[in-house]
This record gives sequence, structure tokens and C-alpha cells, in this order.
Amino acid sequence: MKVNKKEFETLAVRTQIETSQFSEHSVPLYLTSGFVFDDAEEMRASFAEEKQRDLYSRYSNPNVNEFTEKVCLMEGAEAGFAFASGMAAVFSTFATLLDAGDHVVSCSSVFGATHGLFTKYFPKWNIECSYFGINDVERVESLIQPNTKFIYAETPTNPGVDVLDMAYLSAICKKHNILLVVDNCFATPYLQNPIKFGADLVIHSATKLMDGQGRVLGGITVGKKELIREIYLFSRLTGPAMSAFNAWVLSKSLETLAVRVEKHCENALKLALFLEAHPKVKWVKYPFLKSHPKYEIAKKQMKLGGNIVAFEVDGGIEAGKSFLNAIKMCSLSANLGDTRTIVTHPASTTHAKVEQDVKTAAGITDGMVRCSVGLEHVDDIIQDLEQALNN
Repeated sequence: MKVNKKEFETLAVRTQIETSQFSEHSVPLYLTSGFVFDDAEEMRASFAEEKQRDLYSRYSNPNVNEFTEKVCLMEGAEAGFAFASGMAAVFSTFATLLDAGDHVVSCSSVFGATHGLFTKYFPKWNIECSYFGINDVERVESLIQPNTKFIYAETPTNPGVDVLDMAYLSAICKKHNILLVVDNCFATPYLQNPIKFGADLVIHSATKLMDGQGRVLGGITVGKKELIREIYLFSRLTGPAMSAFNAWVLSKSLETLAVRVEKHCENALKLALFLEAHPKVKWVKYPFLKSHPKYEIAKKQMKLGGNIVAFEVDGGIEAGKSFLNAIKMCSLSANLGDTRTIVTHPASTTHAKVEQDVKTAAGITDGMVRCSVGLEHVDDIIQDLEQALNN
């Protein structure tokens, strides 16, 4: 089903599982580990997959089914599987697709935990990764080997808020008969649909803007039916499934995703423009700032610029730490996509133990701050960051 802006809000609100005998208006919680069968034949047919129904909540659950269906409709995907966290989605997707001896091409600017999979754990299973820099995309094709399974990218990236041209990457993938896997967490399905630009699989940390209030963990992978089928089979055995309660919360959250994200983006652009004019800020990156190096690509791929603003305070690591210590209203946290504005200094926290060349390749400078812009009044957000910069 094709999704456009007019339909998105209605799909988010009205996509629901069937009501029970009680004719409830709001979908109930299905807090059950298992499901019962009428007789031995129904049980046999169900486990043989001759009959489609819920068997066990590690495989599927009505609440999880509803959340998954909503995201598939929003992304224009054929199928999906929901996970306990964003990283469970990332790992399970990779583990399904990759065999010992395989190779991955990835942008160097990826979430720290994803980088850890590539550098610490996959080498144990003889899986290699080659990185390309955000400003070195023309090298991508030269990195592809006979054993390359897929190209992996985040766009916008975490934490540098850089933008990758998905159509360009997709053309390379099609030429070499490999997959394109895209982490769409920063944009959400409301702002960007990677499948339209050639992605085979799309991954989300639902913990972020999909929930939007810092309450629950969740992740999801959506895309081509035959690929999701393999991810489903792997996940049935390994058990990273999303809980019914978290799925219920997230499905409710998706009902307001469009209106929330619109306001997030409005606040973020205003903050980015303020920071760009501040004398103590060396640079600002926000996809819908005209100064962003990939502004035209961002405009092509995204409806709006998202809620993440990256900027560098003058003075390096100590200046970054001093800036955080001067914050009064905003939160100091590693999370993002919350109703509350959050500021993080990657060089002294999330990426403090990462090698300098890796940080440089990911666009992380000593004074860089990542700001997840919330839903407070934008004047109050600006005022807090301004006083912290001045102090």
C-alpha cells in the first residue's frame, strides 16, 4: 500500500487488530506467553504453518503484530519483525544475513554499538567490515568484494547528523547484486522512506522518536518479505522478540508520531539557526540548514530535517564538558528522541574509548555536542543553551 503525507496520520491512528468480543475502542493488552488450540489438528496445522495464527509470544503476539503492521504501512514494506531493542534488531538482521567468511561495506559514521559489532564480535566469526567515510562515498564501489553481502548505512548518521544519498548506494548494490540495509532511526517513517530510494531492509530503534517519551525499548526491521522470513526464523530460535506491553505502548505512540515529529523539526530548525549565529559555536550540522554539506540530498530524501542538531563549542573536550555542566533545564542523557531536550558530549562520554581515527571518520570532534531537540517551547530551549554557551 502506497503511503503519502495525507494518508500517514490516518494509518497511524486507524491501523488496529480486530476487536475482541467486548468491542473495545482501544486495543487491549495481550499479556500472555502462549495461545490455546481447539484440538490436535488445529495445533498441528498451526505449527506446520498451514494455518496463520499466534502460537507463542516469542514468535508473534497480537500487540506486536499491530505495531509491526503499522510500521510496514508507514515504510511501504512487505513485512517486518519487531525486537526487544534497536540493537536486537541490528544484530538479528546482520546475524541472519551473514555467514562466516562474509564481508560488509559500511559507512564509518554509525552508532557506537553497531561499530562494536563490526570490530569486536564479527571478526570472531570471520566476518569482515570495510568502512567508507561520509565524505568519501565515491570509494564505496571499490570496497566491494566477491563475498560482500550488503552495504549498511545510517542517514542521518548518529551522532554527526550527516546525510547519505540512498539512491546512489542502491544503484551500486543493484549493480553488484548485494543488499542495501538502512538505519532510519533519526528520520522515522514520517520523514523518510528508504525503500523508495532502493533499500532492501530498514531498521529502527523504536526506543527513540517512535516511542517519543523515553519509556520503553524496542526495535524493528522491515522490508522484503523473503528477507524478513529468514529474520523471523532466526529470531524464533534466538528469542529477541518485543514484549506485548512495549508493543502496545509503541503502537499508541505511533498514533501521534506525525504531529510530534513536525513540532520536533520546527524546534530543531529554529535552534540550529540560533546556534549558527552564535560566536562560541564553530559549526552546526542540521539536514535542513542550507549550510549542511548534503542539504540538497536531505531535501530530496526527507520531508523535514529531524530533531537532532550537532554543533561544536569552541575549546575542545573541556569546553564540551563545561557546556554540559552549565545546562539547567535540558537533560544530560545518552538517549534521544524524547519529548524532553537532551544534550550529549560524545567525545567525553559515548565515544570516549573509541580510537581517534574512528571518531574523526565519524565526524566526532572534541567539542562536538549532540542535541536531541524536544517539545518544550523553543524559546526555553534556546535560552538554556544560550546561557550554557555564555557560561
